[in-house]
Amino acid sequence: MDDMTSSPADPFASFRERDHPLRASLSREMHIRGLPRFDAPALALQFMLLVDEPQARESIDLLSERFPLLKPGDRFLSARIGDLHFSWERHTEYMTYSFLAPVEGATLFDLRPFGEVPCWMAEIPGRLIRSTHIAMVVNEPLPAIIAAHFATDDLIISDVADGCARIWSDFRLHEDGFGRLLIHDRGLKGDESSQLVQRLQELGNYRKIALLGLPEAQQATPLLTALEQRLTMITSHVAQKDADADQVLEQLSALSAELAEIVARTRYRMSATEAYAEICRDRIRRLAVLPVRGYRSLDDFTERRLLPAMRTCGAFTSRLEDLAQRTAWTSALLRTRVDTALARRNRDLLASMDRRTALQLRLQHTVEGLSVVAISYYALGLWHHLKEALELQGLHLPAWIDMVLLPVTIITVFLGVGQIRKVKRLPPDGH
Repeated sequence: MDDMTSSPADPFASFRERDHPLRASLSREMHIRGLPRFDAPALALQFMLLVDEPQARESIDLLSERFPLLKPGDRFLSARIGDLHFSWERHTEYMTYSFLAPVEGATLFDLRPFGEVPCWMAEIPGRLIRSTHIAMVVNEPLPAIIAAHFATDDLIISDVADGCARIWSDFRLHEDGFGRLLIHDRGLKGDESSQLVQRLQELGNYRKIALLGLPEAQQATPLLTALEQRLTMITSHVAQKDADADQVLEQLSALSAELAEIVARTRYRMSATEAYAEICRDRIRRLAVLPVRGYRSLDDFTERRLLPAMRTCGAFTSRLEDLAQRTAWTSALLRTRVDTALARRNRDLLASMDRRTALQLRLQHTVEGLSVVAISYYALGLWHHLKEALELQGLHLPAWIDMVLLPVTIITVFLGVGQIRKVKRLPPDGH
């Protein structure tokens, strides 16, 4: 009884041994992605670097030297670097490095609070695709300050977070190498500041990475146009009666190989572009953008820049799929033509074989008839030799025996040859 009533220190220890290997990492994935809570005023920098697999491993090695708690499979890190709060996030093809700085005594878009960040980032491998300088203020900036830091011709002003914040940006690269984003806190509470900054940065990052598909589609479009023209010529050759099927097949195979190469080179980027564009649309919805009269809004700017690029990439993908389908149709048409020609040849060959077989059968019947005559002739010849030998011995045979023996011999030989023919026609089992 005592054993049954006593409770171990951890009653589910053995049950937890059945944890899925990814359980802990997936749980962390749901909580760690996000900037720390902060309030205005604040300054932040974010760098977005495109990396390949070797550069990603090198980046993680450098981060592990500075932050020993980073594990090889981690995709997010949040830590302190002196007075700065640092966060790192790994994505499929890029990494982001974010720095949040104190702003006591700092001016708008001041880089001095970030101290050693330039030297620290110089060691990180990768190609810089986006860098943003973010300033969050408590008091609404004056128009003169806005004009001093942004290009007024391209100025975007929008209320976000259901009017609890207002943002300014011109989406240009400035002399310091950064794009600028100014946020006026108009009543954000709790984590809303960090969530707003994160969504704005994700929108910009995903918009930038989505646009990578546009130059690739534009570069491959002339090649695709040339393949379409070649396919049209090949299809017209297939329709000609005197076309060389082997030559057409060789041309079609070469075209299919080039098309497959374009598909293999662009499929990932086109699929990624579509996925990133959908994320951008989701972030726009979550930002709850409200327009400010007299200025372009954030959602309008995103749609005007992003949607044409997405339509171009979508049209390119559709053309690829259409060309692949048309190539398959042409290949099927050529295969049908070759199969038809082959069937016609087989039909003619079978007819020729039937004629030869009939001729051989008639020849065989003729030979069999001649063999009956020949065998009968030799049999009667032997009889005459026997008859002469008997007559020399004094035995005289009547003439009617020769008359009877002639038809009997012929009939006997004919029946014997027929019997031999029947035996030759029997199946191997004898039935």
